[in-house]
Amino acid sequence: MAEKMLRPGKLPNDLLARMLAKYAPPGEGVVVGPGIGVDAAVIDAGMPGEYLIAKTDPITFLASDIGRYAIIINANDVACMGGKPRWFSACVILPEGATEALAEEIFGSLSSACKELGVSLVGGHTEITHGLDRPLVVGHMLGTVGKDKLITAAGARPGDALILTKGIAIEAVSVIARVREAELVNKFGARFAARCSDYFRDPGISVLKDAETATGAGAVHAMHDPTEGGLSGGLYELAEASGTGIEVIAENIRVLPEAERLLGHLSLDPLGSIASGALLVAAPPADAENIVSALEGEGIGASVIGAFTEEKGVRLVRAGRAEKFPRFAADELTKLFGDFKTAP
Repeated sequence: MAEKMLRPGKLPNDLLARMLAKYAPPGEGVVVGPGIGVDAAVIDAGMPGEYLIAKTDPITFLASDIGRYAIIINANDVACMGGKPRWFSACVILPEGATEALAEEIFGSLSSACKELGVSLVGGHTEITHGLDRPLVVGHMLGTVGKDKLITAAGARPGDALILTKGIAIEAVSVIARVREAELVNKFGARFAARCSDYFRDPGISVLKDAETATGAGAVHAMHDPTEGGLSGGLYELAEASGTGIEVIAENIRVLPEAERLLGHLSLDPLGSIASGALLVAAPPADAENIVSALEGEGIGASVIGAFTEEKGVRLVRAGRAEKFPRFAADELTKLFGDFKTAP
């Protein structure tokens, strides 16, 4: 019988859950270990009043601004646990033929992003290896959180409101614009192409301000950032982590204008397209309005898009009729870039 081949992207949830149960038993001092929808590990390292948060994430599909991407993506997951990112180490792997200028560019990008977020670049590893057509950066972020401030994706409760910040497919738009710039300029014009490329910064792929604002405005039971697999992947992960169901109102999901136009042209579904920059927040209904108002007061678009339910599963309500929320075998960008192995 032939071995089952895995598709590009994240490991299937059932396979990952099975391997974690088999190979990653709970260890001493582990407060939050690995699991589906869990953004980072939490460790009781003996620090008075604080836990240590540890996160590892790679950037494998983009060369432009790869250092900044690595910092922000890892910092986001620390923020989703209610914590503050503090220390970062990077494994930088360059392809054969890489120049000193490329190495300098990546380190400069790492450094500037660390300074902006108040993070220290504390170490890592570098090498040049064969078989690559672009650089890779694997990041490891450490952060801290007060023991009474910890938030996990498992904390959502039936009856909670579900808030979405900014809108979906932010990172998808930025990635496509950066690797297909000439095509976008030819099809939509230079101004549109530049605007899409700038999605990385505006509305931005960082959710640190989103998380800080939400937790400061009301009770927050859970947070999760939908990354690879888009909003769909994020919702299914959040539902599994919390052991709840989720019902989402289709009309309340904000698809940003450039995302709607660009992904529509490429026949990609925004619901399944990589969505860093958005934040999912679970909060009691009584606090949801205050949280949305606070976010909008900081210039961060936000809306209640649904609610958590006792009934398991993720449902999408269109024009009053509920259906199963679309699920994607792989991120929609794999239709364009295969396994995201895009050249610089």
